[in-house]
Amino acid sequence: MIGSLFAGISGLNANSTAMTVIGDNIANVNTTAFKSNRASFANVLSQSLGGGGGNDIGRGVDFWGTTPVWSQGSLENTSAPMDMAINGRGFFQVVDETGSNFYTRAGEFSFNRDGDLENPDGLVLQGYSVQSVAADGSMTLGSIANIQIPTESTTPPSATTQYTVDVNLDSAAAINDTYSTTLTVYDSLGNDIPVSLDFVKTGNNAWTWQATSPLASAMTPAGPTAITFDPTTGALNGGADPVINMTLTNGATMPAITWDLYDATNVTNGDLNQYAAPSTTTFQTQDGYPAGMLRSVSVDEAGVITGSYSNGQLVPLFQVALVDFPSYYGLTKMGNNLYSSSLESGDAMPGMPGSGRLGSISPSAIEMSNVDLAQEFVKMITTQRAFQANSRVITTSDEILNELINIKR
Repeated sequence: MIGSLFAGISGLNANSTAMTVIGDNIANVNTTAFKSNRASFANVLSQSLGGGGGNDIGRGVDFWGTTPVWSQGSLENTSAPMDMAINGRGFFQVVDETGSNFYTRAGEFSFNRDGDLENPDGLVLQGYSVQSVAADGSMTLGSIANIQIPTESTTPPSATTQYTVDVNLDSAAAINDTYSTTLTVYDSLGNDIPVSLDFVKTGNNAWTWQATSPLASAMTPAGPTAITFDPTTGALNGGADPVINMTLTNGATMPAITWDLYDATNVTNGDLNQYAAPSTTTFQTQDGYPAGMLRSVSVDEAGVITGSYSNGQLVPLFQVALVDFPSYYGLTKMGNNLYSSSLESGDAMPGMPGSGRLGSISPSAIEMSNVDLAQEFVKMITTQRAFQANSRVITTSDEILNELINIKR
């Protein structure tokens, strides 16, 4: 009879602890990336009446522990450019001031005054620095380190090496009529260098062009260059792309600049024509740019953090690192949405978003808690009923003991 009292008490203790777990889940229903926990129980066996296993008597229940539920929480869009949600497997890796690594799915990040991308607790997000970007867009990455982008970050200038100008020269123009168009190119230091392209009609379907600049002490070609047009189509007759060389008066250097007029087979690309319409410039572009100051940053689904600079350049700066584990259930909770690795979880396996089993990044979004309130309320009811039933076991056992005592009287 005493055993039933202890069994009832163990039921009270276990279900009381289970109610604490339920309360914790409900309390964190709005906690970013919170993972709900499920209470687990184990029976207690401490007495055997001998014989087969059917004679074993239990002594109640024990609270075995909690098991995290690793299902994905819903994603909620935000207006913060550095908020990130992981869509799929993986954790963000963050580092505290001592260099200790922690892992989280809470992607609320912002830059501090030193340019470190950190969470609300000041732990710095880890990522791969972009060392270089190839012409096809592929990136060469460095090792994992703190993501740090100083607010005064600049991008160096790039001198002009090629330009394109779409010009129509009026076929009805008189001999010696002129047309000029001006474009801006950039030297090795990012200075603006104005260049004038001057066209002079020399005959039917025949013109000359010459490049000049007030900031050049010498230029080649040094004099006018003849060009001719097809009398039927008005297209520029075949040739090779002109190359302009300049010696600047400001001390900066200027590489050779190619005027893109022909394709690989020396056939005109249609940028320079002669039609019966007023001479005009419809388009011009060049590949140089001055130095630029950082204006804003953004992140894409691959976790690439790109800086937007005042010179119009978009420069990939970092790629966010995600981390996977052999077993999520072995991770140790550290509070504040943080986890640490353990022997049971296995070593961290870093990688890039979208690689292997790792999920992708949802920019300007955060993962919400995966707590299901309806399910938690059902658990609350069943736990309350279990607590009441164990209370009844205790009161009933007490009544029986009381009857036994009364028999002696």
